[in-house]
Amino acid sequence: MKRWIWWLIAGLLSLAGGIIALAYPLAATLTAELFAGWSFILVGIFVLVSAFNDQGWGARAMAILLGILILLFGISLVANPMAGIISLTIVSAIMLLIFGIMRIVLAFSTELSQLRWALILSGALSIILAIMIFSNFPQSAAAVLGIFLAVELISNGISLIVLAMARKPDTQAG
Repeated sequence: MKRWIWWLIAGLLSLAGGIIALAYPLAATLTAELFAGWSFILVGIFVLVSAFNDQGWGARAMAILLGILILLFGISLVANPMAGIISLTIVSAIMLLIFGIMRIVLAFSTELSQLRWALILSGALSIILAIMIFSNFPQSAAAVLGIFLAVELISNGISLIVLAMARKPDTQAG
């Protein structure tokens, strides 16, 4: 077995995980929220540990404060996943709105006219998604993060499968 097969297996697993997440968006949303919570807990611990390697009390105090805040946020997400889902959904919708507006503004300020329509389309899509999330809030919170996770897993799976096929040795040569 060549190395390309591992890329193919990873791609197929990611694709399957994305399809499952798309079929069960609430479970995928909860999974994404808990993953984020545990990630914040780990980052908070690492920041706290690294704070003791900082020079001077000012930097050390800021790192400790930041580490405690990150750790508490992670604990909050893990301890109360439903509130975490709602807050992460709001943050996601706000980010979509801001990035969409930024892309549209960038489209009109860029000198490359061939990029203008792609930026406008991408920005408009982000704004539409943000409006869709806000217009159906809080019901949208049950599925949004799971759908985001599903789309990412499917996209990742497809790209890994394509990469594996590109790395696959040509067996018909000869």
